[in-house]
Amino acid sequence: MNDFVLSPERFAGVRRAETLAWKINLLLDTVMSGSGKPFDYNTIRDTAHAAGYSLSRTRWSLLKSGKEQVVRDETLRALAAVFDVDPEYLLEADGNLPEKVEVKLDDLRRTRRAEVRDFAARALGPVDPKALQRIVTILDAAV
Repeated sequence: MNDFVLSPERFAGVRRAETLAWKINLLLDTVMSGSGKPFDYNTIRDTAHAAGYSLSRTRWSLLKSGKEQVVRDETLRALAAVFDVDPEYLLEADGNLPEKVEVKLDDLRRTRRAEVRDFAARALGPVDPKALQRIVTILDAAV
């Protein structure tokens, strides 16, 4: 057997861990804790503990990095409680984003577009307003 070929079960485990890590990191980037600040390990640990789950720093690191591991249902329920999302969302590779994540991503996209437009305007210097508007339209379509 080829050492680089994964069994279907192992491949499914790797994909599950990668999907969960991607979702956790997206939530960390977009959702704020109850205090209005980004989540830190202590907040996550304490919220998970309140949901009846003990989360060590090592386990948290493994979950965030997508290292292959068995992710039990109780782990998913605790993480879902931490971020206030449906546990199924954490494993769906192509599922809908929670509304609060979608709103934050829309805000980030708008901010990024504005930054690109501002940079282009500064880089181009004095430009005909009509030409600048065409450039902005192109940038908005691309970003």
